[in-house]
Parts: sequence; C-alpha cells; structure tokens
Amino acid sequence: MNTTVRRPWPQWMLPAMVLAAALLAQVPLILNPGYFSHDELQWAAFAAQHPGWYFRDYLWSDVGSFQYRPLTFSLWLWLSDVAFARPQAFHAVFVAWGATNAAGLALLLRRFGLAPAVACAGALVFALSPYASYTHAWVGTLGDLIWVSCALGVGLVAQAGRAGWPTALACAALTSVALLSKEAGIVIPALAAMAWWWLGRPKAWGWAVLGASAPAAIYLLMRMGVLLFSPPESSYYQWGPAFVPQRWLEYQLFPWFPKRFEMINLLAMESGKTRFWVAVAVWAALAWTFARLGLRWLLAFVLLGAAALGPVLILTQSSNQYGYGFAAVMAALGAAAWPRSGRAGRAVLLLAALLSCWHGINVMRQMHQVGQVQARFSPALAEAVRQQGGDRAVRLRAADPDRDWVFRRLSHDIPSYHGVAIGDRVQMVEPGAVADYVIAEDGTLQPSR
Repeated sequence: MNTTVRRPWPQWMLPAMVLAAALLAQVPLILNPGYFSHDELQWAAFAAQHPGWYFRDYLWSDVGSFQYRPLTFSLWLWLSDVAFARPQAFHAVFVAWGATNAAGLALLLRRFGLAPAVACAGALVFALSPYASYTHAWVGTLGDLIWVSCALGVGLVAQAGRAGWPTALACAALTSVALLSKEAGIVIPALAAMAWWWLGRPKAWGWAVLGASAPAAIYLLMRMGVLLFSPPESSYYQWGPAFVPQRWLEYQLFPWFPKRFEMINLLAMESGKTRFWVAVAVWAALAWTFARLGLRWLLAFVLLGAAALGPVLILTQSSNQYGYGFAAVMAALGAAAWPRSGRAGRAVLLLAALLSCWHGINVMRQMHQVGQVQARFSPALAEAVRQQGGDRAVRLRAADPDRDWVFRRLSHDIPSYHGVAIGDRVQMVEPGAVADYVIAEDGTLQPSR
C-alpha cells in the first residue's frame, strides 16, 4: 500500500517558475544590443549632460507639466546614467521587471482559486502577448511597467481578504506610486471597482476601492485642467471622445494580427482585408465563449478591458505599450474562463492564446532586429556628423524605403550621441532625393557619391 503523502508546493514556487519561464522566453530581448527609438537616446544624452540630476526637485514639483511622471523620469535618468552604455544590462532590467509582473499575475490568479497550471499558462500568455513583448523590449515604457505592477499589487492586497484601513492604506500607497509614474494609473480604482462587483462585492475589495480612489481623486483635482485644457507637448496626445470606438476596436483586434509590428493606424490600414476579418472572427469567437458562461462574463470581457485602457481610448492614435494593462486583464479573464468552458470554448481560448503568443514572438524578433540596426547606425551617424562639421545638416536616405521609419525615429531630435552634438544637424530625405549617405539595411552608412 502506497502511504506516500504529496506535500503541496510552497506558495513561492509558482511565481518563481513563471518568472524563470518568462525570462527564458524573452532572452532575445535581454540580448538586444541596441535601442528602439529616439526617447531612450534623448534621455541618455540628457543624463550624460546632467549627471546626478535624477530625483531632482524640479521633476517632482512641476505638477503643471503635461507629462507629470516624476518617479518614471527619475528612474529613467538614473538607469540611463548607469546602464545606457550596456544595452543588454538595460534590457535585462526591463525584461526582469516584466517577468516579475507576469509572476505577480500568476500569484493573483492562484488567489482567485485557479489551478497552478492554468494560472501559470495565463501569466505566460500575458508575458508573451504583443503588448507585453513591445513594453518589455522598449526602455521608453518604464511608466507602463510601474503602473501595472502597482495594479497587480492592489489586486494581491485586496484578494488577501483583510477588510479594514490597512488594506485601504496599502492600496492608496500603490495607486499613488502608479500616478507618480504615469497618468494611466488613474484606471486602478475603476479596475478595483469592477473586480469588487464581479467577485460578489467582498468587503476587502470594497476597502481596496476606497483606498485607490482617494489618491486618484486628489490627482484629478490637481491635474484635470492640465490634461484636458493645456496644449499637449505632441500632436500624438490630441484627444476627442469620437475616437473611443475606433481605439477600443483596435486594442481588441490587434493581438490577432500576428505579422503586424505596431498598431498605429490599424483600422485605417487593415479594414476590409482578409486578415482584418480573420481578427474579427477570432474576437467574435471569444465573445461567444464568454457569452456561453453568462451575461456577467460577457460584460467582464467587454468592460474590464475598456477599464484597463481608460483614458488612452480618447487619443488620436493607439500604441502597443498602452495595451499592457489590457493584456494582463484579458489574459487573467481567459484563464478564469478556462475551467468553466467546454471543449469548444477551450479550443477558442487556446487558439486566441497561440495567435497572441505568435504575435508577441514576432514583435520580439522585430525589436531585436531594430536594436541590432541602432547599434550600428547611431555610432555611424555621430561619426558622419563629426566629420561634416559646420552648420550644414548631414542628409540621409534609407536604401530600403520600407525601413525609413526606423531611421527617422533613431535620428529625431537627438541632442548628442557619444559626445557628438547632433540636434538639427541631421536630415532624412525622401527616396530618390540627393543625400550624403545611404543607410544600408544593417544600419551602416555608405557615401552616396
């Protein structure tokens, strides 16, 4: 007779496994030898010109700035100072942070009563989604990592089931950190309120809603006029209520376009094509799967994601990193639906998960390729500017017009690189125009004459 008693795994085992699996799956991001866009190059130049400026008072006191993100900007300056010259180390921090978020989601799903395998799968689907792959790969998305960490922390505190002021205070502190990192943190009270309703209005979640709402209300009182009525620093942040249906649909459909890198202008570029209707069919199948579980599940499928997106739905453009919290919510909801779904429902959930992960892997591959190009292009550009001298801009033309966007991003408004002042001394010209250098596909510069 076998009298062996199986001991349950310690609670730390599941998040540790998810952390390790997410890190392993995203090794290409850690090994990325370069960067993606102008943001990280600009902040690195600023950090080099102003050493020790991180955590300066002006970052925290300028509440009237359009982008009031003092915690994000302080950490970004510090990381740029200590890690920019070592891109793999910089990326390792972001991938590890993202993997920790995935581990936190797995732990939260276990606290909701899901089986370890289902919780692990849901967390990894989140980590490998196109939204997460993009966010973990681009060091310009630090604010998104922070606010989603705080949202997961609120969920873990609330689901611990302790009603009272300690829960409210902990959730208030986490929400405050999120709001000091990015405006998107304003959605945390809405997410907590929807979880409170969906879970049957438990008292602990009620205290979590109360705690998260207090700093959010103070933030809105202080910042509403700036966000709604001040001229934005970029046309990218123009907004209007009429954009909500378009943005909502783009975030819903983007995971099912596995070969599309970014979601900007998704509807304008994809509507009517075969792959657009395939994506619509996948989304409709998911809606059907949740509808079979009941009206409450269907409403959660439609509304929880919208709550996670919150104010980004009113912007003129969609962007991958804005869907980071949305991806966590949808992965969690899919995992929660799995044990309740029949064979057909599980087939739909599995298909959606596989398509999303395939998409995320493609995004990861593209991010690595751009990093390889940047590692060659930026030093070559700095050298070309140095040799040019004078006031005349160095004119560049991409050999492959389809890759023009990469080099426009990497040369846009860069103050300096490796000590060489750049600024407005670079000009990207259209295909066929006269240029000083042609940019090869690998990022090297070739004299055009």
